[in-house]
Amino acid sequence: MFRKYWLKQSRQENIIYLVLWGVLFLVPVLSLYVRTVSDTGAVFDWTEVFVVWRKFAVYLFLFLLHNFLLAPLLVYGRKRAVYFSIVAVMLVVFTIYQCNSRPEGWELKGHKPPRMEHLDKHGPPMDFGGERPPMPDETPPREQHPDMPPPIIGEHDILAVVVLILMFGANLGIKAYFRGRDDRKRLAELERQHLEQQLEYLRYQINPHFFMNTLNNIHALVDIDPEKAKDTIRELSTMMRFVLYEGNKEAVQLSREFDFIRHYVALMQIRYTDKVRINVDLPQEVPDHRIPPLLLITFIENAFKHGVSYQHESFIEVKAAIEGNRLDFSCRNSKADKPNEEKGGVGLANVRKRLDLLYNRDYTLNILNEADVYTVELNIPLS
Repeated sequence: MFRKYWLKQSRQENIIYLVLWGVLFLVPVLSLYVRTVSDTGAVFDWTEVFVVWRKFAVYLFLFLLHNFLLAPLLVYGRKRAVYFSIVAVMLVVFTIYQCNSRPEGWELKGHKPPRMEHLDKHGPPMDFGGERPPMPDETPPREQHPDMPPPIIGEHDILAVVVLILMFGANLGIKAYFRGRDDRKRLAELERQHLEQQLEYLRYQINPHFFMNTLNNIHALVDIDPEKAKDTIRELSTMMRFVLYEGNKEAVQLSREFDFIRHYVALMQIRYTDKVRINVDLPQEVPDHRIPPLLLITFIENAFKHGVSYQHESFIEVKAAIEGNRLDFSCRNSKADKPNEEKGGVGLANVRKRLDLLYNRDYTLNILNEADVYTVELNIPLS
């Protein structure tokens, strides 16, 4: 048990205890040294230091007992009843010990303080007026009332118990502080791991939908133009390399994300006729900014999924602009009479969840669902 609670304590906590107790045990040595330096007649006597250290040793023993065995019951084990019961018994035992080890000079029954033998029985000498000044009553109350029983507990004992209680309280406070700090670190680490798992889950939910559409395009192209299908497969392999090796990173170059969108749209255009008007307006000169990978492609997938009609003319417009350290992205598409209900897409709900995890509230996502046009407008910070 001792080892278990010792391992729970941080190194900083143990250093604090070591420094505090080291200073406390050093105080009587420094005090005696200063006295011998200021008073030429004083002698540095280690016996006085050992007397003080012996009293400190009792507090140190009780502190170690409380720090390693009792305080963990309350701070780590939440066993309040057990803790307060044991501490109460400890305080009672300490009080009894303190009352039976009173310092020298404590007045007990039958003990009289030493008299000043150099004074005669007539008291102090007379003054110039011939009258003896009034003799102060130096007789202790116990000599005045010899039958009075000795006190059970005195001021010295009360002070010692109060010091012990304060020491226990300070020990609990320090231990609770480090326990709270460790809990906050552990919670932050758990939140970080949970965030990474969620982002990983959302990221890999996007990929199946994308590959399904792309493979369907290549499948249709194989029968029409085999050579072009080969070129498309090579282009798809380049995109897959981006997904596999860049998609698991926290951020990628914005220019590479734009290239990925261009390749995706080019592959999707193979599938449709001239009735589908597709316009992609992405900056050619891209500053050295970074963006989470595969973040924008979901909106474009959604446009192809719900905005393309095989019977009527339809359009998809993708536009991006960089303003300072922020990206303005928009995707507009016509609304098909019967949208393509392909399974496997993650939907805008999961995209919004990913944006929340990535940017908290530092982003703007506006979705305009009009009668004939569906518009998505996104503004995010760039790293």
